[in-house]
Amino acid sequence: MAISIAVLDCDLLLHGRGHKTLDRFDLDSVSDDFLLTHFSFPRDFILYLVELLRESLGRRTQRSRAISPEVQVLAALGFYTSGSFQTSMGDIIGISQASMSRCVSNVTKALVEKAPQFITFDREPSSREQSFQEFQRVAGIPGVLGVLDCVQVAIKAPNSEDSSYVNKKGFHSVACQLVCDARGLLLSAETHWPGGLQDTEVLERSALYEQLQSNDEGWLLGDGRYPLRKWLMTPVEAPASPAEFRYNLAHTATHEIVDRTFRAIQTRFRCLDGTKGYLQYSPERSSSILLACCVLHNVSLQSGLDAWTLERTEPLEEHRNLKQRPEDDEAEELRKQLILKHFS
Repeated sequence: MAISIAVLDCDLLLHGRGHKTLDRFDLDSVSDDFLLTHFSFPRDFILYLVELLRESLGRRTQRSRAISPEVQVLAALGFYTSGSFQTSMGDIIGISQASMSRCVSNVTKALVEKAPQFITFDREPSSREQSFQEFQRVAGIPGVLGVLDCVQVAIKAPNSEDSSYVNKKGFHSVACQLVCDARGLLLSAETHWPGGLQDTEVLERSALYEQLQSNDEGWLLGDGRYPLRKWLMTPVEAPASPAEFRYNLAHTATHEIVDRTFRAIQTRFRCLDGTKGYLQYSPERSSSILLACCVLHNVSLQSGLDAWTLERTEPLEEHRNLKQRPEDDEAEELRKQLILKHFS
């Protein structure tokens, strides 16, 4: 029976019809240094990731010539960490460019499914107390649950005339609201926002905002772009006393953890690094890739890898002398008492 060339798998054209799975790359045949060089992760972590995603990847590859989970994971890691569907990467693991794209799509969807498992804002008393202690050791600010920031990841211009993705710097992006703990572990990652939204708009529309309305113990730290709230401590806009200056310095030192964390994520996952180009996908798919990289960051950190080993040296944009939104009187009094008690 004739088969239309349009429906043939690219790997079928390249490699024939003799196998049911595409297991062309043998992990056991290469060195640990080779895996680190080409995929940026050690062997044990790659094997762990394969087992973590095996069931989901199996569901996504029901065709007669399904690519093995091992090859799919390596293809996706190769893309995330290089930012390119280079022919050489496909050659290394023995698959075509089209199959590379399918592998990245499958692994991205599988990782996004794992996001609720690996990115969680645990508010159990024991976890909260541990967070307080870890953050207070950084620069002396008590009661810190996490540090908050909103970052931009460059994407190609959407096909539609949608200007909502044009950010204040004039390029298209998706905005990602992050909260992390003192170790750089992500507690929240909402990656689906148009880049044209202000940080405060993202916050007020986010699931995190709703979650924290009922919080009555501890707070996040946010920079001067955010409004002061009982659950969100910001710097003093015009410090007038030594205690306020000390508080601002401690706030900066602690809040910098979230900047370092995102720099580390961009460095490890170069597909997100705007200096290397932008994600060549729709906003929806770009947001999924960003969330998948956030999940991988947490999985690797929980597996014992250092969050900041590969951190870039150049800093992110600094935000100084930014006019804050009108402040909450109760939150203002809470911040005054915090400064009086801990920084006077």
